[in-house]
Amino acid sequence: MEIMKLKKNALFNPAGDTKTRLRRMIGGNTTNLNDFNNVRYKWVSDWYRQAMNNFWIPEEINLAQDVKDYTRLDSRERTAYDKILSFLVFLDSLQSNNLPNISEYITANEVNLCLHIQAFQECVHSQSYSYMLDSICSPEKRNEILYQWKTDEHLLKRNTFIGNCYNEFQKEQTGDTLMKTLMANYILEGIYFYSGFMFFYNLSRNGKMPGSAQEIRYINRDENTHLWLFRNIILELKKESPELFTADKVKTYEAMMREGVEQETAWGKYVIGNNIQGLNEQMVADYIRYLGNLRWNSLGYGVLYDGYEREPESMRWVSQYSNANMVKTDFFEAKSTAYAKSTAIVDDL
Repeated sequence: MEIMKLKKNALFNPAGDTKTRLRRMIGGNTTNLNDFNNVRYKWVSDWYRQAMNNFWIPEEINLAQDVKDYTRLDSRERTAYDKILSFLVFLDSLQSNNLPNISEYITANEVNLCLHIQAFQECVHSQSYSYMLDSICSPEKRNEILYQWKTDEHLLKRNTFIGNCYNEFQKEQTGDTLMKTLMANYILEGIYFYSGFMFFYNLSRNGKMPGSAQEIRYINRDENTHLWLFRNIILELKKESPELFTADKVKTYEAMMREGVEQETAWGKYVIGNNIQGLNEQMVADYIRYLGNLRWNSLGYGVLYDGYEREPESMRWVSQYSNANMVKTDFFEAKSTAYAKSTAIVDDL
């Protein structure tokens, strides 16, 4: 079968198609005009409004209690906190740099608008992690944490899995490498971050590091929109470019999903294990397999792990603590207030 080679979008393209019925996710002929009244992919309008309503500033969250709590954390909790932040800040940084690479080959201008917003939000996430570290520890400790991914083999392995997919697309822009990049992004947003998020929520439900948990809530809310975006891109490609979804290629995507689940489970065992109050290896493993089923099924492919079709009873608290609308710290007064301007997206993708 002939390899589908992608062509980079022309920046100025007067000969581009103006009719929405001719618009395609890839391989189209876009004018690059941002026309909010004429979109082919109707879901973009809801996505755009939700993402814009999610705007937030890391410094609006008061971390004064976290500064005190950090020194009082159990040594195993503090180690997990450091390693998880190192993991999150690197991959969000990678995301902000890779998304423009993807948008150069997406020929639906309304979808590129979404990718640009996501890239901005990934920058905010990186800033948020830096703000957390700047607040709770010394500059020397901050730098040590930021670069742990270079010296910790578990961290490096996880980053390598995603990073290699992104590098492959940079080297050769084909339909196949794009799909692997989209799947890697979907796995990152929908599985990779979740044991890290649940760790911060678990600290909060134990009365520790409340500001860090609130930062993560806002980040989690953004990640849900990113997950929604990449799921829809993949589903549109499934309709428009069925040659990218042959049985053999779907097996490749399934193997990637399983690898993501396995790495996330192994990471949870390594960084959380059975040493953190309120969490254990089994809880993490059950939840990650459930998420793997949720993500794979939302692409139309059924169940990966029998017996994990429903959210584990032991992890029902995660969805409660991940709701960013529960609490907001007022920017000027540092008081908890209801966040009414944006609704939370339920993670059912």
